[in-house]
Amino acid sequence: MNVKIPEISKLISSEDIREALEKNFTSITPIWIPLQISWMNAIYRTFHDYEKFMIIMHLLMKTYESYSKNFVKLNYKEFFNQTEIEIEMINVMEISKTLNIPKETTRRKINELEKLGAIKRINKKIIVNRSTYPNIQPVETMKKISRFLSTLSKMVFDMGLMSEQISAENIMKTTKEYFSHIWKLYYEMQMPFLLDFKKVHGDLETFHVHGICLSNHALNSKKNDNSEMSKEFYIEKYFFADKKDFSGVSAMSISDITGIPRATVMRKLNILVKEKFLEIDIKKHYSATGFHQKEILEVQKNTFNNLSNFVSRIYNLTLIK
Repeated sequence: MNVKIPEISKLISSEDIREALEKNFTSITPIWIPLQISWMNAIYRTFHDYEKFMIIMHLLMKTYESYSKNFVKLNYKEFFNQTEIEIEMINVMEISKTLNIPKETTRRKINELEKLGAIKRINKKIIVNRSTYPNIQPVETMKKISRFLSTLSKMVFDMGLMSEQISAENIMKTTKEYFSHIWKLYYEMQMPFLLDFKKVHGDLETFHVHGICLSNHALNSKKNDNSEMSKEFYIEKYFFADKKDFSGVSAMSISDITGIPRATVMRKLNILVKEKFLEIDIKKHYSATGFHQKEILEVQKNTFNNLSNFVSRIYNLTLIK
């Protein structure tokens, strides 16, 4: 039986993807920011608590890493058909340090996850309960990521950096087939994104509220033809300009979109206005200001670097197949 050797010349580097993201910034950003905010919405609605989800996410990452080190590859069905997912022993200090959550808060969140039945201890084993699967199964996220990666692949192909465009169907097929490996890569991309913005905003509720306003800016920019607009002008026009030609978002809309209670949203909005992340107009609509531009763009730069690594590995795995 002849073994098909992968064509190395077809493989794409993360530097090539980064170049494509920069060149197509005005086309990618209106898709990428809402995609990330949609994921944030799903995170919050899972436990109505970001830190609980991040603890589960951390534990699953450890599990995916363990599979990878031992050359174990589980497809989507195999992974979620397990009666239970065994994970490494919980190290409260490690979780606290990795996720930047106080030690006692970490311990309390773990206890709450046990009470919810999300995780359980059996002798020395820690298990993610099957009842939690519907909450952590990334069905919609996989679809959205596949569509995003397919759209980006056309841009990369048009630049002559890739030998062929990849369909969303093929990316979805690869993702399902190599699920435990790909979701390890996905979480490795997303965890720094959460931690970086948590550092900028103090907590993820505040970032989530701010993110809805940024997403609104991105969606408004999509209504215009930005093909000839430079990245710098685009950012200034749609995200940090003193005057914008579109409306902001109301507190009620932010609450409806995120699932965060309106009282909490109002409290976070007041903080964001006070710290000049946001401004409020006479209609009580909120939009981003030019303040904190440096910190936000630095996180965006790190996020795009991590995105480039993720994308290149998914493309290469799909092309080799």
